[in-house]
Amino acid sequence: MKTVALFIIFLAATCALSYAQESFPAKNYTLPKNDVHYRNVKGYVEDKIDTDYHHPSAATIEAFRDIKYGVRIHWGLYSINAKGSESWPFLMLSNEEKQAYQELYKTWNPTGFNAEEWMKLFSENGIKMFAITTMHHEGFSMFDTKTRVKKRVNWIAPGGPALEDCDLAYSIMETPFHRDVIKELCDAGHKYKLKIDLYYSHPDWYNADYRPYNYHPLQIPDLKEHPELYGNAVRENAPHVMVPNPTPGEEARMMAYHRKQLTELLTNYGKIDMICLDQWLGKKVWPQMRQEMKDFRKIQPEVMFRARGIGNYGDYYTPEGFIPGNQENTDMPWFVIYAYGKSFSYIKNDDFKGVTWIINSLTDIVAKGGNLMLGIGPDVTGRFDSLVIKAIKEAGVWLKVNGEAIYATRPREGDLWKEGDNIRYTRTKNKQIIYAISRGWPGQLLNLKTVEPKQGSKIYMLGWAKPLKWKYNKATGLEISLPAELQEESKRPCKIAWSFKITALN
Repeated sequence: MKTVALFIIFLAATCALSYAQESFPAKNYTLPKNDVHYRNVKGYVEDKIDTDYHHPSAATIEAFRDIKYGVRIHWGLYSINAKGSESWPFLMLSNEEKQAYQELYKTWNPTGFNAEEWMKLFSENGIKMFAITTMHHEGFSMFDTKTRVKKRVNWIAPGGPALEDCDLAYSIMETPFHRDVIKELCDAGHKYKLKIDLYYSHPDWYNADYRPYNYHPLQIPDLKEHPELYGNAVRENAPHVMVPNPTPGEEARMMAYHRKQLTELLTNYGKIDMICLDQWLGKKVWPQMRQEMKDFRKIQPEVMFRARGIGNYGDYYTPEGFIPGNQENTDMPWFVIYAYGKSFSYIKNDDFKGVTWIINSLTDIVAKGGNLMLGIGPDVTGRFDSLVIKAIKEAGVWLKVNGEAIYATRPREGDLWKEGDNIRYTRTKNKQIIYAISRGWPGQLLNLKTVEPKQGSKIYMLGWAKPLKWKYNKATGLEISLPAELQEESKRPCKIAWSFKITALN
């Protein structure tokens, strides 16, 4: 009896280990070669990472794969003008408009912001993580940073734009609001047990020490001789100003600023699950950034770093604004980031995609092995559009019924993740249960060609307590009969996409 018990314990441990190893950093734990941000840094970021750097543990990567559904929140000075596209329009502004934009922080006062309300909304509606901008490319810090900007541009200086000395944090703590929204969101996120992802931009268009990295509106003479050192220079058709090369001291100050801000984010806000890095700097400072990544890993060993700007030193990557057509050819996990409206940031009277789009995108992405991060942005007061809240709640209702087929699932092997346009599959980690998600009402009969249950297996529709009648033969496949009462829309457990739980498979 004792021998049998020990064997059962050993078997359980072996199974648990095998599930964890599904996502353990493996031979192919690398960015796809067609990833746009991989292509932008492959000339100087080595494919093979240093042996003294490590990815998070298998358990952390497994937990990341289990998330499936989260939100990406873009909120900053750009929300005041409500034109969308986050801070990108800054590059196209006139000098006078740039100067006015840089002064917007003096008006920042989102009196409707309530971190508790945000997290309660997310938690109650099946959202498992949130990402929030701590600093976008414009350089404004949405957190209580102790770093100081020492040089900036005066866009309306006599005779034209000119560099000037300054001494300010350029942060939310210098606004009328004077509250660290990142701390409030992290505290509320921890309370509601949501995973936390802090977005951080590598480039900084306010801090002149960062010139000319990554579309910086300040460009330098050295760029003509050594363009490969600085990554992207001027954005196409964007106006720019030529200024002197940064001194070695300014370059060192830039990297110290970059290091200190990320250290603050990893130190001052409790456990952080992900750091969402964006864009890149360049070859000239890659050795310093590589050392930063090694040091950051020591602060929070289990944090997942988005791979932008750091190549295979990253832990996950993010197809943005599109869904990959098939399962990805890599062991590195991924999160699709997709704006729910026209833009990631707030636009008044935005054109939203609708809850059906959310459910169809989520089921498609999860069937392929990825996660979905829904891009939303509050307005200048700190409130989300009522249509965004409505869609989040409607998706939450669907997930209360169908979440079993989404969370902590894995894709079927090869091309078995789908049948046609309307059927998407997921499975349990032990491969004993398959979920077939029909993204259109199947009528009286659901026919599946690639699933063969064992004789006597029970098949259920999630949200419907009674087992469904079924039959199988090799010629026609699996046929699941749906009872007459389910043909009446009001009797169905949900309104969009129906999940069928199939157990004891051959």
